[in-house]
Amino acid sequence: PGARKENLAVFIERLKRLEAIAGGFEGVRRAYAVKAGKELRVIIDAGQISDQKTHGLCKKIARAVERDLSYPGQIKVSAIRETRAVRFAV
Repeated sequence: PGARKENLAVFIERLKRLEAIAGGFEGVRRAYAVKAGKELRVIIDAGQISDQKTHGLCKKIARAVERDLSYPGQIKVSAIRETRAVRFAV
């Protein structure tokens, strides 16, 4: 996969490691490696992490990826925190 012709097994393992690194942080509900591993989308539990702490958590995840994983180019880390409220008028 990709222009660098890396082995499929190595590619899949790198994506799993990327998701596992982000998933190891407290307050992370789910992590998805997208765009061939060039972007990491992290779903944050809004009940545990505030808006202010989301920025810090995103920075910590990016630093952990830099430290623990070797990859070509750069990886964008996006932290998504949302609260939904639904009411019905009858």
